[in-house]
Amino acid sequence: MHDFIPDNPYILLTPGPLSTSKGVRNALLRDWCTWDADYNIDIVQNIRRRLVALATNRTSEYTAVLMQGSGSFSVEATLGSVVPKNGKVLIVTNGAYGKRMVQMADALQLDYVEYALPEIAAPKPDEIALLLDRNPGITHVAMVHCETTTGMLNPLAGITRIVKERNRVFILDAMSSFGGIPIDAGVLDIDFLISSSNKCIQGVPGFAFVIAKQDELQKSAGNARSLCLDLYGQWREMNASGKWRYTSPTHVVRAFYQALDELEAEGGISARHARYRENQRLLVEGMADLGFLALLAPDLQSPIITSFLYPYPDFDFRAFYQQVKAEGFVLYPGKISEADTFRVGNIGEVYPDDVRRLLGVIRRIGTASEVKIDA
Repeated sequence: MHDFIPDNPYILLTPGPLSTSKGVRNALLRDWCTWDADYNIDIVQNIRRRLVALATNRTSEYTAVLMQGSGSFSVEATLGSVVPKNGKVLIVTNGAYGKRMVQMADALQLDYVEYALPEIAAPKPDEIALLLDRNPGITHVAMVHCETTTGMLNPLAGITRIVKERNRVFILDAMSSFGGIPIDAGVLDIDFLISSSNKCIQGVPGFAFVIAKQDELQKSAGNARSLCLDLYGQWREMNASGKWRYTSPTHVVRAFYQALDELEAEGGISARHARYRENQRLLVEGMADLGFLALLAPDLQSPIITSFLYPYPDFDFRAFYQQVKAEGFVLYPGKISEADTFRVGNIGEVYPDDVRRLLGVIRRIGTASEVKIDA
């Protein structure tokens, strides 16, 4: 019987699940009763208030709903709950997660228009304006903020301005950006912002959350196309009793509470954003010195995850991955169709010294594997 958490054998350089602190992992060790006030009021309701405060100063206008499952569950819950039967949603796609919203819309039988872009192209506000003007039946616009397929950070302020000038409801998949990139949902007039426990807040997988304008959420009563993924139903129960409608992931929730404490201790979102940016800067500059070029131009790149081009056509990523893993770092395979890439995440319990150690490992492995460092 052990009362400690051992060190991890490697650091996860992925977009989530990601490496967590010992404090977060230790928080998983205690059991909780879902009916007890210590859990559903002191922890769950506290988390909901803190999430809203992280998202905006306009806390009276917004609310937070926690939903069981991964981030995709909450994206689907939002689409299936807030788009009315006679509504139509414009879905912006330039990667796998935008495309996943299209798959959800198909499964939910939503009426939608897809604004499809190449994986290395950012959406243009004026093109969205044109689509909305040509399609007056569109009621909602949905977009991924950080498309971790490539590491693309889609422009937000210009698009929300276009959407809100035309009185459409805006849904933002901020899965991989919320908590790691400053976003003021109130200033940007975002109606629904969706993220997950195992991203930039640095918790573990098991639930996601939706930060929503209360008046827009209340309009969705009776809309849901699913019993379990009824966003309004979950919100109503949490407001009434503090409890989740169905069994909550208690250990994960308590670990998330600890992660929020650690985010606050670090200095909040601005401080975490600065750390992630420094991680990413060191990574891109160091990898360039080793002959690995970033896929995206700097003005398109998020500080969350970076895609790197293979250094030569027959580069063996699997072998490279295993060698790097043996030295204590787990990388991520590529996910785009237009180029051979692999990805390196900058988020989680990862610091500049970790990036410097990774670069040292790759320099040694590069020579051993005949990677053309100066190519």
